[in-house]
Parts: sequence; C-alpha cells; structure tokens
Amino acid sequence: MKALRRRDFLKISAGSGAALAVAPGRLSSRPQVGQAPPWTSPLARGLVSPGGRSKVRVAKIYLGLPNPHWPKPSLNLQEEIKTYEDQFHRMKEEFSDVDFTVNILASKPEEVLQQADKIKEADGILAIHLTIWITPILEAILKFQKPTVLFAAPYSGHEWTYYGSLMKQDKGQWLDCLLTSDRRQLATAVRPFRAIHHLREARILNLTTAPFEEYAGQLKEKFGTEIKRITLDRVEKTYAAISEAEARREAELWYNGAEKVVEPSREEVYKSARLALAFEKLVEEEQATALTIDCYGTMWDKTIKLRAYPCLGFCRLNNHGLGGICESDLRSAVTHIILQGLSGKPGFISDPTVDEGQNYIILAHCLGTVNMDGPGKPGHPFKLRTVMEREEGVVPQVQMRQGEKVTQAIIVGTNQMLYFTGEIVDTPVRLEDDRGCRTKIAVRVDGSLEKLWQNWSHGLHRVTCYGNLSRELRMLARFKKLELVNEAA
Repeated sequence: MKALRRRDFLKISAGSGAALAVAPGRLSSRPQVGQAPPWTSPLARGLVSPGGRSKVRVAKIYLGLPNPHWPKPSLNLQEEIKTYEDQFHRMKEEFSDVDFTVNILASKPEEVLQQADKIKEADGILAIHLTIWITPILEAILKFQKPTVLFAAPYSGHEWTYYGSLMKQDKGQWLDCLLTSDRRQLATAVRPFRAIHHLREARILNLTTAPFEEYAGQLKEKFGTEIKRITLDRVEKTYAAISEAEARREAELWYNGAEKVVEPSREEVYKSARLALAFEKLVEEEQATALTIDCYGTMWDKTIKLRAYPCLGFCRLNNHGLGGICESDLRSAVTHIILQGLSGKPGFISDPTVDEGQNYIILAHCLGTVNMDGPGKPGHPFKLRTVMEREEGVVPQVQMRQGEKVTQAIIVGTNQMLYFTGEIVDTPVRLEDDRGCRTKIAVRVDGSLEKLWQNWSHGLHRVTCYGNLSRELRMLARFKKLELVNEAA
C-alpha cells in the first residue's frame, strides 16, 4: 500500500518517531540497558519543567476569618497556614516550576483586591478554604475570571453546599473544587494551570509542504500555541552541520543502550542519530517545545526525502521533556503538550486495534518513547527495530510497564477532547508479536470496550501517557471551555 493512500485513509496519520536523552560530544560511561544516559543535554537545560520554558505563575490565597465557628472557634489561622506551607515544602519537587506570585491570607474581599495586579498576571488561582464565612472573599476572587481551584478540607466550613450551584452560574464558570483531606491533591490543583501555561508558550515546528495555517490560527487564538513551518532545506543544512564524530558517538549510545539491535545496520542507526542531533539544534535555535514531520506524506516521496527516518530524534525529544510527534499530526502535538503539562510525562501516539475476546484495546505504534516516566527517570528496556510497514529505518521498540494506569486522549479542533482511561494488562511486544507496529500495550478500559469502539470517531491517532488524568482533564476542560467526552462511557 502506498504511503499517501494510507495517510488518506487514516486522515490524521500513524507511523513512527522517537529517541534517547543524550548530549552531543559527551560520551561517558555506557548507560544501563533501557536507561537514558546519566548526563543532561543543553536542550534539557533550557526547560524549567517537562514541556515548559518558564515558571507557572500561581496566586495562592488562603481564605479564613479569625475566631470562626467552623472548624473550631479557637482555630489559629497562622498555625493552620503553616501546616499547609509545610506540605508545600514536603512536595517542593512537584512545585519546582511554580512561582507563587501571591501568597496571602485574605479575611475580607479588600485584601484580595490589593493584589489585583499580580493576580491578573497569574496563570491560575489556588484558593485554600480554612474557615466558615468565606463566600464574599471567594466571589471577589472569581471576578478576576482566572482559572481557580478551591481546595476545601472537611470541616473547613459549610460553604461546600454552595459550590455546586456556584459552578453552574456565570460567575462560577472559572471555578473548580477539590473537597478532600488529602493535601497531596494540592499538586493536582495546579496541574491545569501548568497545562494552560505550556500551551500558551508552546512553539511547534512543522516540517511539511501541506497547508496548516488555518488550524494554526485557531490554535493560536484559543491557546496561544504557535506553529511554525520549517523547510526540508533547513533540516538538510542542519543535518550536514552535525559532525560525523558527534553522530557516531550518538549512534553508539543507542547501540549500547539497546537490549538488542534486530534489523537496522550501524549505518542506518548512524544516519538516524545524526538527524536526531539536527533536531536538537533546530529546537534550540527556535526555542521550540515540539517538532513534527510529515514523515508518511509530503516528506517521503521520490523527490522530497529525509536522510533518515525521524523516529530516534522524536524519542530523544520526548525523553528530554519536549515533544517529538509523528506524521505532522498537529492534533497529537497539542494533545501531547496538554498531557505532558498535566502529568510531567511524554505521550505515546498509537494506532489502536480492538480485541473483545481479551477485553482490551491494543495501542500500537512503531515509535516508542524510552522515558515514559518523564525526563531524568529510569527508562524502559528497548530494542532497535525497523519501521514495520516500510521494513527500513530505525525505531526503539519499547517494553512498557504492566499494571500502569494510563490516559488516552485526542483534541478535536479546538473545542472538544476525546479520552478514556485504563490499565496496561499486557505488552504484546514481549511475545515477539510481528503484527502491527513495533511498540504495543494492551489496555483494559475503565468502562465499556464495546462502547469505546462504537463511539470511536475523528481518525485513528490517540496520545497515551502514564497515569489516570481524568480529574485533571475535567478541570482543564472547564477552564478552556472544552467539551470533554469519555469514549468508553
């Protein structure tokens, strides 16, 4: 089957991509199998957090009145606040990319208004409910029309009986609430702010000759995300500027890190590694956060052709905390940015297929990402394989982790998000299954597998990352006015 016919059939495409975290010219000790090398590349040093080049700005406002009836008349507000600040300190790694530009106790609306300039510049507001009688303060916060998450522990007050109806009103459209004693959920509260921030500062490089300007304009207007076209000529010049010595070292790192090199020749790995280093240079030059290439379409015919498959380069970007996206799939690129903002982990683009006999959906793509747990974390074991459908190129065939909860999603246009959640119950790659793409996970769906495939729409590709992100997606959808659709419900 010709590539373009397949592309037309899939509508949004499906193919390959990927690569390891490595710094050019700095070969050190041999990395352990399946793990990223132990150093940090110049590319990763430009990031504050996975996918983010600057800190997320959050206004933290404690809401409480002195001598309240609830939670108790003798409550010491400063001591109560200290218990929360201690929790933030214990979780400092989860807030390492957050700048709390406002951090105050507000006992009346005027104290909120005094911080107006800083609140207006924030990505979101984290309000922490301490005592009863805080409704006027909360309503003053909502007048800023900023994404706001209210954390309310049990006994903080009776106002929770009003939150549901408030969220249905126009003035409450910017509000979501976490009613829990689990203070670790404070990290959950800021995740939608992080995703919004990353979308706004994202720049996606797109190597294609196909038009995309209309959709790019819609994304820019909705999220602030920029998509910039790059040309094959520029990629070629950047590829040529990478020294052979650097590329050979990079190729050896892939050889040394793999459990096994199955089909690709050393020369093919070398070309892919050289292209991966060219990607790093392009992303650094453009201060981009993701790169995608029309690798099964306009960049792959008899007259216009890349020097190598981009898969190692895509994986390498993903391992660094950026984004390497297959087949000029801009919807998957935006979804990757969203899921990475919510989880700190890269996405896995897949071409799914259903097995009702086993009660699971198989998510498959030739491109696998080694560091699915995020940059700096131990990577998964992998083999170097060819792209299955072409029987050429180089991809990392990644052995993901059974028992892991996952979220799969795709944005549709700019106003809808399709998703479902589940658990990895098998990794068919371990069975050396040669059908379908190289990297595979079998996912038992939370909900109905039958409803999932019957509800399926808008093409084949979905993006999967580790973790159940349904709560975070609901908050993000509320703040960005996205229709959130659980395909398995």
